[in-house]
Amino acid sequence: MQGVLTGFAVLATVIAVGYVLGRRGHLGPDGAAVLTRLAFNVATPALLFSTLLDAELSMILSGRLLITAIGTAAAAALFIAVAAIRSWSIGYTTVGALCSAYVNAGNLGIPIAAYVLGDASLIAPVMLFQQLIAAPIALAVLDLTREGDRVSLLRRLTAPVRNPVTIGALTGVAVAATGWTVPGPVLEPVVLIGNMAVPAVLLAFGISLYGSGVPGRGRDGPAVLLATTLKTIAQPLIVWALATGVFHLGGTALRDVVVTSALPAAQNIYTYAAHYRVAERFARDAVLLSTLVSAPVLVVVATLLG
Repeated sequence: MQGVLTGFAVLATVIAVGYVLGRRGHLGPDGAAVLTRLAFNVATPALLFSTLLDAELSMILSGRLLITAIGTAAAAALFIAVAAIRSWSIGYTTVGALCSAYVNAGNLGIPIAAYVLGDASLIAPVMLFQQLIAAPIALAVLDLTREGDRVSLLRRLTAPVRNPVTIGALTGVAVAATGWTVPGPVLEPVVLIGNMAVPAVLLAFGISLYGSGVPGRGRDGPAVLLATTLKTIAQPLIVWALATGVFHLGGTALRDVVVTSALPAAQNIYTYAAHYRVAERFARDAVLLSTLVSAPVLVVVATLLG
């Protein structure tokens, strides 16, 4: 279980540094906001572009990707159903659906795939699905429902392709599809900028924790607990049922898809919420609580299926 512990230790360390920065005020009152804008508009698009350049496009049609897609949709749909009953706003519901189904495939998924599953590339189908399908849909909804905006028809139609995160992902896949090799002098600065994405997101998340209460309490408490339960318990169970009952997976293949589905909610969700100024506290608390809960869940899953 060294891989699980190592991945969480790396996350916790960088988030703790962000918390100290927030406590001491070294980056000023707008430090978290600046880091969030940097990650959303520049660093994350660069990271996705450079990461997806070498993507195996055949994985888009793989059985594992289909299991991931169905499991993600099912967990998100459960949250949306409850949100509809509770009459939560569209923006709040969108963030909640992401917290219930959108896994931390990058800064936690990659090390866990490498150390626990033995192959970092196993996380690639999850990353492709989330960055090419799930994220563009969610960000388009957030963009179109932004409060105070008068949304034209052209803006509605082009929302998915105007988002920096979506642009970075789609551009990377397009270049991979052509087989073109990006020259080193062009790619290296993009990679350098992209390397800022993960630490910027984690530091901003850590800064936001200073002065916050215990996650799962307050007005957002029910939604946070619901999203955490769906993400850490329901989604892995749904994926396990699909993998065994429908796709007849077993052995390491079954372990791989269940472990990746049991990853916690991604810190990127807080970045999206902060950028659109919707459900920021909800996103922060759900990401934090799901990260804490998923650690023992991952240990149990890896032990039972390993």
